[in-house]
Amino acid sequence: MKQLFHKNLILILTIVIGGLLVLGVKFDQALYSDTIVKITQVTDDKTEKVTDEFENKDTQTKQKISGIVMNGKYQGQKIVLPNTYSSSRANDQKYQKNDQVFVTVNPHKSGSTGTIDGFKRDVVVAVLIWVAVSMLVGFMQISGMIAVLSIALNMVIFFVAIKFEIFVNITNFFWIFAGIALIFAVLTLSLVIGLNRQMLVTLLATLTGTSLSVIISVIVLRLTNDQGMHYEALSYATQAPKELFLAATLLGSLGAVMDESTDIVATLFQLKEEQPMISPKELFKSGREVGQSIMGPLINVLFLIFIADIFPLAVLYFRTTNTIGYTFSWTMALGVVQTLISGIGIVIAIPVASFFASRLIKGGEAS
Repeated sequence: MKQLFHKNLILILTIVIGGLLVLGVKFDQALYSDTIVKITQVTDDKTEKVTDEFENKDTQTKQKISGIVMNGKYQGQKIVLPNTYSSSRANDQKYQKNDQVFVTVNPHKSGSTGTIDGFKRDVVVAVLIWVAVSMLVGFMQISGMIAVLSIALNMVIFFVAIKFEIFVNITNFFWIFAGIALIFAVLTLSLVIGLNRQMLVTLLATLTGTSLSVIISVIVLRLTNDQGMHYEALSYATQAPKELFLAATLLGSLGAVMDESTDIVATLFQLKEEQPMISPKELFKSGREVGQSIMGPLINVLFLIFIADIFPLAVLYFRTTNTIGYTFSWTMALGVVQTLISGIGIVIAIPVASFFASRLIKGGEAS
């Protein structure tokens, strides 16, 4: 009964503290250097039909928006914000009363006007984080808290690595993120599994599978002279796009291989604990069977994530009368290659994780 009370107390504290943080984010305008306006009134004019040079038909509606500046030197002042939105919402937004938006202010003697730069979305992000953390703590208790801690630490390390790369300003930054991948793996597995033999086996399998998949991909890309690889299609890649592609591929492959290796090794350790006399050969075979059962769904998850990422851009390319080949080359090719490289890592991880686990698990140490 006492243990149940402590578990519920932790969950209640998580919900209450998270709710207070969300409330704080809702009123954090003073922390921003950009001007933020709260919309107080919206008036829509009549809708007009429009047609562009490609015969695409749409409708546009002009809005007259009034608001109050929430921060900065114009705080408290009323402001008028013109806006036009289309029914497709391709490059514009429809704004409503009580929305908070970032604004570029144009002061005038007769009254300030401005240009809307976009929504203030931090409240939505904070609510989603709050719900996710609350569910992790509620369903998994201590394990959920450790998972949240590992994610938070990995995010800090990732942003520090980006800041370091910007400060140093080197072109060959792949090795920086290779080191970060190693830190991610060690930190995550240490927190989630603990400093024990199971963690060591999972780490060896993860690093081996990830390294081999990236090495194989680099060899293939070099032998084919990067034919068909439009690295310049990467969003916002202004320098060393191939380095950026390989770094992103490495991190993506690491996550997939770590997921699979953790499942295989954890299953084999549990099997060894329940059947202490099982032979290494039987453990290896069992590991292969576990890997084969999760390999397909895991690769499909990666593919669906890739599809979700490129879907809006691919639709835009098709709507502007581009061919399937051209659209694939400039929106899908890099993502497909990344998925294939991660798939290679997933396949390699099955025998690697099974081998390490079957050779390194000892009787009495499975737990």
